[in-house]
Order: sequence, then structure tokens, then C-alpha cells
Amino acid sequence: MSAYGFAHLRSRRDHPDVLEYLERIQATLDPFHGRFVIHGPPAEVLEGDWPGSMVLIEFPGTAEARAWYASPAYQGILRLRTDHIDGDVLLIEGVGPDYDPRERAAKLRADGRARGASGA
Repeated sequence: MSAYGFAHLRSRRDHPDVLEYLERIQATLDPFHGRFVIHGPPAEVLEGDWPGSMVLIEFPGTAEARAWYASPAYQGILRLRTDHIDGDVLLIEGVGPDYDPRERAAKLRADGRARGASGA
């Protein structure tokens, strides 16, 4: 199952370190088969408020995503970004091609988690 590294980058300062980070990050992803799916364009906000931009990196699975993040190569460039860009970074496991949200709703109902609650 694919896993995704997701970053919500709220603020950034243009700095030479950030350019170096961008120049070096792909080499840290390659051994773990990571690839950019989304990389920072402004989002068209349809609901709510979204300050900043997003990055989405796909990996073959959570093991590869965790190994990439913990790798000496990535840890060696991480501060080039974090010293100049504020944001949140998450690791999220994807769903398979047969995913059906109705099955999730049924499980939540069976677990009693949907009492009077609304939302997705």
C-alpha cells in the first residue's frame, strides 16, 4: 500500500539554504523510490482557509517513507528547510484501489462512533 509524506508549509523565507534543499532532496528520495506528486503550487481553496502551500511525496509503503525520513542523507539536509520554512509534516498510509468509504461508515456505525456527530 502506498504511503505519503505530506507537508503543509505555512510560511517561508526565500533563502539560499532552501534552494540547496530543493537541489538535494531528490537524491535522498531515489533510494526509497519516493516521488513528488504535489510540490508547492498555490492551492485553489474551495472550503475554509489554507495559508501556505503543500507538498505530497509518494512512497511504495510506510517502511520506505519512514526509512527515507530517518536516513542520514535526508537528515543531513532537513535543517536547510526547517530553519527557513514553518510547517507540519505527516506520514499517511494510502488506501487501496478497492477502497469504499461506505465500508468505513459501516464500521464507524458498528463501533458506535457516529452518535450525533457530523463530518467526514
